[in-house]
Amino acid sequence: MSAQPTKGELTRREIVKKAAPLFNRKGFEGTSLSDLMRATGLQKGGIYRHFSGKQQLAAEAFDYSWEKSVTGRLEGVDDVRNSVQRLKKMIDNFVEKREGLVPGGCPLMNTAVESDDGNPRLRARARKALQSWTARLSKIAAEGVARCEINPRIKPLDLAQLIISSLEGALLLSRLQNSNAPLRNIQLHLHHHLDHSVRA
Repeated sequence: MSAQPTKGELTRREIVKKAAPLFNRKGFEGTSLSDLMRATGLQKGGIYRHFSGKQQLAAEAFDYSWEKSVTGRLEGVDDVRNSVQRLKKMIDNFVEKREGLVPGGCPLMNTAVESDDGNPRLRARARKALQSWTARLSKIAAEGVARCEINPRIKPLDLAQLIISSLEGALLLSRLQNSNAPLRNIQLHLHHHLDHSVRA
């Protein structure tokens, strides 16, 4: 039987939960202490009693946002048996379930772009998230090859990277154009690619 979380642990989780949408929407630099105080209802001391500083809070907020994002992207995937259909389901979830999952959009894209120059801790978190997403897609593809559902000439890692870069690129265009059309177009394109070039 697991121990009940302490009051301090519950407070820490609540701070992360409330800070996560702020960091995801406004970025590390754009999120001020006053923003955090307003969102959490705590003073500076009440926030940083639980964290070594803004960097640590931002890193844990990213982990929280990424976990929520992954949960949405995996919804219903394990219920699908065929590997090509599982990849399609992950693509569909990315396109169709992104609204409302994490305020501010994809935490991976937001954090990777902002941390490119000067935030090694957040950049490391984003790299780890990318690696886990790539590994998950690669594993589905490799299982598909082993079960003769996917063409044996397909390299699982290459396919995973193609899917991720296509979706993230389309997401960027959709945000800049304030339109879902680029995402819908890449969704159709990836489905066609999976059916006609990847499926065994």
